[in-house]
Amino acid sequence: MAPSGRNRANNKACVIPGGFTALSLKFDSDTNAEHKIYVKEHKVRTETSSHRPLDRTLFVLNIPPYCSEDVVKELFSQFGTVRSVELSDHPGSLLQSGPKLSRFFKPAEKQAFKVGYIVFDRSSSIAAAKSHPPNLPLVVCSTKRTVQTGVQKWIKQYRDSFVQPDTLQNVVDEFMKNFDKMKEEEAERLKQEEEQQKEDEEGWVKVSRGHKGNKARPHSEAADRKTLQKEMRKKKRKELLNFYSWQHKNTQKEHIAELRKKFEEDKQRIALLRAQRKFRPY
Repeated sequence: MAPSGRNRANNKACVIPGGFTALSLKFDSDTNAEHKIYVKEHKVRTETSSHRPLDRTLFVLNIPPYCSEDVVKELFSQFGTVRSVELSDHPGSLLQSGPKLSRFFKPAEKQAFKVGYIVFDRSSSIAAAKSHPPNLPLVVCSTKRTVQTGVQKWIKQYRDSFVQPDTLQNVVDEFMKNFDKMKEEEAERLKQEEEQQKEDEEGWVKVSRGHKGNKARPHSEAADRKTLQKEMRKKKRKELLNFYSWQHKNTQKEHIAELRKKFEEDKQRIALLRAQRKFRPY
């Protein structure tokens, strides 16, 4: 028997304005309540992160708080092999500065709906996820994948909050080791840049041969800082100290007063030398 027109309509993907496709999500198979998540191919021209390739990244909105990165990875693994999953409070660029923090030092995550970036191994997985029928909801909690909520979740988080001193000490030592290594590499890099950007008194720069044999002045923080200081010195020399006429008159008065003061001091010194018979003008 052929399916009815209503069933065929339910099997089609639901596309909403903005290019997002709505997918249904259920916590478990016994519940009737469904949650909607919205997926879209990640296409941002300003994206510079290599962790989010534009042809294999799926952008997901309205992810529930009880879905962790592992849960999201298992849910979307049915569309293809998932390489990585990233969840955040707001969409934006991936910022990585400094060494990676351990889970012991990260601030508590907000219990709110999140956005996600799912990276597949193949671009065809994105089309498979967008064409998933909306009447077949994705099940979060199953016999193979247990997701704790409520009191059980808080008890587990409370138990995990206790850390053994030896474990914490090892994490701190490893973090400081990586931090010191990063600082040494940064200092060595700045030292090499300063050596390449040495300027003589007249402002000439010694140009060295680069890695590929091209002669060029590399752009670096040290070079930019020296150039800025040089421009500030030039600007300071060109500043008009006596732009207004009254400023010029005050400067002349101060100069005359200074000369008179010096003249009186010289007269007193000459009188003292004459009294001591040590004044020899010739």
